[in-house]
Amino acid sequence: MSKLLETEICGIKMNTPILAASGTFGFGEEFENFVELDKLGGVMVKCITLKPRTGNKGVRVAETSMGMLNSIGLENPGVEKFLSEILPRIKKYNMNVIVNISGSSVEDYGELAKLLDVDGVAAIELNISCPNVKDGGIIFGTNPKAASEVTKAAKKNTRKPVIVKLSPNVADITEIALAVEYSGADCISLINTLIGMQININTWQPTLGNITGGLSGAAIKPVAVRMVYQVANAVKVPVIGMGGIRNCADAVEFFLAGASAVAIGTANFTDPNVTMKIIADLENYLQSCGLENISEIVGKVK
Repeated sequence: MSKLLETEICGIKMNTPILAASGTFGFGEEFENFVELDKLGGVMVKCITLKPRTGNKGVRVAETSMGMLNSIGLENPGVEKFLSEILPRIKKYNMNVIVNISGSSVEDYGELAKLLDVDGVAAIELNISCPNVKDGGIIFGTNPKAASEVTKAAKKNTRKPVIVKLSPNVADITEIALAVEYSGADCISLINTLIGMQININTWQPTLGNITGGLSGAAIKPVAVRMVYQVANAVKVPVIGMGGIRNCADAVEFFLAGASAVAIGTANFTDPNVTMKIIADLENYLQSCGLENISEIVGKVK
């Protein structure tokens, strides 16, 4: 593996700064026929909750002109099955397993962090774009105090690096970023999906069974680049950028904006080998610039 792309984020050594984003890559094993999994910086596996979830009813995915809407509802097998069946299975791939977790209360995040403090887990990523049912349904990621409490609960219960994934559905992204950094976040990833909606003009009804869903894909990239730039300039912890990355040029924008690594999401659905293409093209790009390591372009937008 070329040293051009080697990097380290909060103690995690990565062969490349290209990761697979949660919810778009399963548990990694689903892509073994398309991707050299050990070339990835890590796989942010499908979101895990304390108990199994069946997800939302009705239509859960809708294509848009430049991306997709999803309203999966965090369908997953639950942490017990992940630990007893899935984690032992995916350990053989020699990849950094970053477990995305979600809860309905601060206590849920603390419990999940404790249960996942095991060998084979490289880090945990907090999905804070979820409602706190104990506090009237407030979304953790839109309130600095709630985001701070979740981060503290996770940090208190694990020795693993804690990555906090920020929601873009806020007035000031840096306010949330600073709150989670102050509360101990080792790294910040962004952005999660934007809230969107689609209406069928023949039935006059929303396409998604849940009415609204998360918008991802190429359409959100300019918003994501802007927010990564703002957060990278506000915090001292490393940033993982994501949102609409489809090729090497897209990834380079995020690095220049201040991301130390990037995660590929929706593009995996249209091209399951896209991460490998980006890795190869990124190496060529750095060589063409006469650079020795990816770190030399991080945050270097002029």
